[in-house]
Amino acid sequence: MASPAPLMASISHQMVALQTLQLLQQEWGWGDGPGAPRSPRDPDHVSAAPVHRSGPRRARPGLGREEGSGGRGSRNGGSGARASDPEVEVVQGAEGGAELLPFSRGRGPCTLARMAMRSALARVVDSTSELVSVEQTLLGPLQQERSFPIHLKDSVEFRNICSHLALQIEGQQFDRDLNAAHQCLKTIVKKLIQSLANLPSDAHVVACASLRQILQNLPDI
Repeated sequence: MASPAPLMASISHQMVALQTLQLLQQEWGWGDGPGAPRSPRDPDHVSAAPVHRSGPRRARPGLGREEGSGGRGSRNGGSGARASDPEVEVVQGAEGGAELLPFSRGRGPCTLARMAMRSALARVVDSTSELVSVEQTLLGPLQQERSFPIHLKDSVEFRNICSHLALQIEGQQFDRDLNAAHQCLKTIVKKLIQSLANLPSDAHVVACASLRQILQNLPDI
């Protein structure tokens, strides 16, 4: 019996990436409308723990100038120029002081570019969710019977790309990271299809068909 450990490790990295992207959708306010992510079919494999953004939160342009003025806004309970900045909101900190947090990035105007970005992100989220579901329900039992290659490094790279994407604000770098996540996910699916195609039986037919359907939902962008 083949060990399912490589596949389980790959799924684990993909789940981290999926949760990161879902959190990004929520931050943009895109998690409840059309294109909202579908959870994998087996909810037992989805971690209930909250996902925390790694790395420092990126500062909005213009905030540094206020620091140079002695930070009077925070010492005065969030009053003054910093509290009126439309890019920030003042909340009560853990120590009773004021903390400045950026508003949700989804509050900007709904331009065609933002709509396209929302659609592209939703495709990656939905396809990742479907991939995890296929791996859990079809590939897991199949690998216990027959061994086939799992390219773990691609799932690690996908997780890292999604983590970097979540730290970006709108702009060319965000678009590049989103495209990189899209292409990396396609690579994972294609390599799984190639691995299954080398099996000597027809046990992989259903799994391959499901994986090809995921590819159809990931057209080139």
